[in-house]
Amino acid sequence: MKRHVRKVAVLGSGVMGSAIAAHFANAGIPSLVLDIVPRTLTDAEKAAGLTLQDKAVRNRIAADAVNALLKAKPAPLLAAGRLALIEVGNFEDDLSRLGEADWIVEVVKEDLGIKQKVLAAAAPHLAADAVLSSNTSGLSLAQMASVLPDGLKPRFLGTHFFNPPRYMKLLEVVPTAETAPDVLDFVGEFSRARLGKGIVPAKDTPNFIANRVGVHAVMVTLQVMREMGLTVEEVDALTGPAMGRPKTATFRLADLVGLDTFLHVAGNVYQNAPDDESRDMFVAPEFLEQMVAKGLLGRKSGAGFYKKVKGPSGSTVLTLDLDTLEYREGKKASLPELDALKSIDDPAERLKKLVFGRGRGAEAAWKMLAASLSYASLRIGEICDDVSAVDRAVRWGFNWTMGPFEIWDALGFRAIAERLQAEGYPLGEWATALYCGGADSLYARENGTLLAPTAKPGVRAPVTADARAYDFEILRQGKREIRHNPGASLLDLGHGVFCLEFHSKMNVIGQDTISMIMTACKEAETNGQALVVANQGENFSAGANLMLLLMEAQEGNWDEIDAIVRQFQAATNRLEQCGVPVVTVPHGLTLGGGCEVTMAGNAVRAAAETYIGLVEVGAGVVPAGGGCLRLYARNVAALPDPSDVYPAFRKTFETIGMAKVATSADEARDIGFLRAQDTWSMNGDHRIADARDLALAMARAGFEPVRPDRAIPVMGKAGLALADSVLFNMQEGRYISEHDRKIGRELARVLSGGDVPGPTTVSAQHLLDLEREVFLRLCGERKSLERMQAILKTGKPLRN
Repeated sequence: MKRHVRKVAVLGSGVMGSAIAAHFANAGIPSLVLDIVPRTLTDAEKAAGLTLQDKAVRNRIAADAVNALLKAKPAPLLAAGRLALIEVGNFEDDLSRLGEADWIVEVVKEDLGIKQKVLAAAAPHLAADAVLSSNTSGLSLAQMASVLPDGLKPRFLGTHFFNPPRYMKLLEVVPTAETAPDVLDFVGEFSRARLGKGIVPAKDTPNFIANRVGVHAVMVTLQVMREMGLTVEEVDALTGPAMGRPKTATFRLADLVGLDTFLHVAGNVYQNAPDDESRDMFVAPEFLEQMVAKGLLGRKSGAGFYKKVKGPSGSTVLTLDLDTLEYREGKKASLPELDALKSIDDPAERLKKLVFGRGRGAEAAWKMLAASLSYASLRIGEICDDVSAVDRAVRWGFNWTMGPFEIWDALGFRAIAERLQAEGYPLGEWATALYCGGADSLYARENGTLLAPTAKPGVRAPVTADARAYDFEILRQGKREIRHNPGASLLDLGHGVFCLEFHSKMNVIGQDTISMIMTACKEAETNGQALVVANQGENFSAGANLMLLLMEAQEGNWDEIDAIVRQFQAATNRLEQCGVPVVTVPHGLTLGGGCEVTMAGNAVRAAAETYIGLVEVGAGVVPAGGGCLRLYARNVAALPDPSDVYPAFRKTFETIGMAKVATSADEARDIGFLRAQDTWSMNGDHRIADARDLALAMARAGFEPVRPDRAIPVMGKAGLALADSVLFNMQEGRYISEHDRKIGRELARVLSGGDVPGPTTVSAQHLLDLEREVFLRLCGERKSLERMQAILKTGKPLRN
């Protein structure tokens, strides 16, 4: 049977239920969200003359939850318009509509009895081939399945989305003994491709994989904290990036998740895993129980381990004293050994220096890590069959840089095993067998295939690889790196498609990058069919090399700056006018010059999570790598009446002048950084393969290069006058500074075509020349240099 998902139903509209519906909407899939019927009217409903029988009242709980998606932070929707894909209803009137859905996801309260009741009520209304799943974070799927008809049990499983679903990659897929293999495979493949999830199969055990191991790590941290007398600030300083974990660390994460939720998840292991040798570790410390009793639940209640308070001079973050449960002023973490880690970029090297170092921080880090490694090793065979499932679950579910066993390998398998055993930490039988067998590492690679240890002592198995996910390091090992310099490389993706990769720090665009752009275009035209511009860094590109620009400007090297800008413009032109299709593949932060490179592509295949914008005004200048030209030209092309270009002028002026940054690929299309025909990949790991396929399709369809001599309609002097009037009023109203106005005038000069009578047309090169002239002029302004200095020093724009 060929399965599909044309519509879903979500049972429960709470924080997770509505967010899951939102993520299906992000994938273009409509949903029906149901919740309970209210028992009383609100004052607003009474004033409107409504009764408990009115549909608006009966659907209110689900409707309020769905409408709240528009205000939620971080945004659950790629763009506000996606909300139209979500319908609402209620459990009493609309269960019969479940037959419309191909996949029904139960997301009600984490209470087994309530879940069983809802599942049993829904079962009679499902289509004969529909899939039913529960989003439980750790309750027994077998017990839920016990209330379902026999014919439905093969189509039932657990699908544990992590919060927030749009941003968290992990989806634990949990079968029961009766789940049909084809259903399990379908849900995994669909969720990977359409929802962008990282799929980890888990066993039906308490808290599955990520929460079982991750929550244990948090509980160990709390124990070590009390034993060593560490402060809240010290723990968060230690358990964040220093240990390869997110900046939320331990206590900011707990505040984000909610302490009541955290205690429930921990308690689930204590209650339902009686044979767990570390069961007592999941008993909440007294101070946590007291915090929950006092309503100090974290962000949801406005106060947890941290509390933000407003004062006359702005907001201050206070920290909870865990002895008195009273808030105090924050204290700087007193762990000097952490200072030495800040200069180390590699997470593995940073952790190695910490764990093998000296000081309270090093001692605490080892104690936390040792207990976690021991515990994780003992879970293999119980919660999953091999170590890669644990590593992926913890990386994708808790945003750790490395999973527990990847950390173990990074620190040295044999050395860590010996230290653990010497200090009395128990290890899983499989780990002991590997050590005794002389293994130097947990993972191994044979004939290019990555192998991971399994629960069976001495046996490794291939790690399941995503066929559509490129790994550039493997390409390099296979000698498919054709060209290389310190800032960029050219790789062979196969099928006649080359890939231009940036790999400078933060992928900033400098001379090496520009040189490789030229090389890549020539190589693709000579020996290939298409070119893809992509990389596998954390972000596509943070823009041009601002430090180099500032240094040249401070020294008055105007000819050098002019040459740099000309070279960058030539590079973006070369991409746009290449003789083969060029597909740019932005992801993450794609700012300034990174945005200009993106817009130079003949097509864009972005990651859905692309945060793109022309932000140069924050540095006191305007885009000069073709950003003004190409954004304006796109906005002109989108006009219903090309004879009136004012709407395009205004939209472009506002977008660049306000340094707008799209918070998704969908929003980028609305703003104009992406064209109407540009697309994105929900699974960021697939974006490069998707771009390759798009580039090949363009080549096979008879690609025609962009002509360099195209004419661009502009407003001329009239546009500059209009902008100047608006800027004058904004300065008078104190919305902008004098320097903001100066930058705005220069931007308007570019977009209007300069001192030409209008309306008229100018060449693309004319606009590029204006970009360069204005850029150079602004680089000579003291206040622009102050803005550059501020960004380099603080990472934030200065409004001077």
